[in-house]
Amino acid sequence: MVPAPLRTPSRPMSIEPAPLPVRGVEMDTDWARRPVARATRRVLTATVWSGLVRYYADPDVTGGDRLADLDPDRGAIFASNHFSHADTTILLTTIPAPWRHRMFVAAAADYFFPNRVAGAASALGIGAVPIERTRISKRSIELPIELLREGWCQIIYPEGGRSPDGWGQDFRPGVSLLAKAADVPIVPTYVVGTDQVLGRGATWPKRAATKVVFGRPFRPGADEDHRDVAARLQAEVAALADEVSSDWWTARRKAARGESTDLAGPPVARWRRNWQLDERRAGASRPTWPKV
Repeated sequence: MVPAPLRTPSRPMSIEPAPLPVRGVEMDTDWARRPVARATRRVLTATVWSGLVRYYADPDVTGGDRLADLDPDRGAIFASNHFSHADTTILLTTIPAPWRHRMFVAAAADYFFPNRVAGAASALGIGAVPIERTRISKRSIELPIELLREGWCQIIYPEGGRSPDGWGQDFRPGVSLLAKAADVPIVPTYVVGTDQVLGRGATWPKRAATKVVFGRPFRPGADEDHRDVAARLQAEVAALADEVSSDWWTARRKAARGESTDLAGPPVARWRRNWQLDERRAGASRPTWPKV
C-alpha cells in the first residue's frame, strides 16, 4: 500500500495555479448599488416584482403611518419574521418610498451566492448582499454596517432562516449589533400568509391572502444587551401578529401584560399547533380598516 502524502505536492514555478471559484461572502456586490444597476432594479421592482406580488399575494399593508418619524435620508433596518422566500419580494414592493429605493437584503451566502451567475442575479434583482449564517464572518458584519452608515436600508430576518413548520423561531442578536454599530433604528415588521404563497419545497407560487404590518421604529439602548434587544424586537413582532389575529387595542393590551402570542407557537401536540396555525393564517384574509 502506498502511503498518503503528508503535504501538498509541489508544482513547477512556471505554471500559474488555477484561480479558485469566487462564491459566497467573497463575491463583490458593489456594482449592484451603482446608478445603472439601481435604476434597473427600480424598474424590476415597479413592474415584474410588483405585478407578481399583486397577482399571487395582493398584500394588505398596514402600519405605514408609524414610519412618519423615520428619517427619510438615513438608514434603517426592517426586521421581519420569515416564512417564505416570497417574503423578500413582498417587502421590497410594500416598504414605502423613499426607503424602498435604497434597500439591500441580507441573503444567505450558501443559498443565494453559490456561484457567479446566481450571485449576480440575486444582487441585481433584489439588492442582495451575501451573509454567512453558519459561522461568524467579518465581512458579513462590516459590509451591512458600512451600507447602513451610508444611508442604505436593510431587510433582515433575525430568525436566521425560514420557518420549518409555519411557526416562527427565536430571534438572534445580530440585528442589535448592526443597529448599534451603524446607529440606525429598527423597524419591527410582520408578514403572514406568505408560506401559503410559496412554502418550503414549492417550485411554483400559488395565490393566497397575505398581510404586512409595520411597527413603530425603535433604537436599542446604549447599555441594552444584544440578546435583550433581540427579545424586545421579537415581542414587538409578536404584538404585530396579534394585531392581525385580533385588533390593535387587544394586541396592545396583551403586549402590556406580557401575554403576546409566542411566534414559535404553543408547546402542545402537533395537531393543535396546526389548528392554531390555520387560525393565524386566517387572519391574513380578515378585513381590516379600509385602504386609503
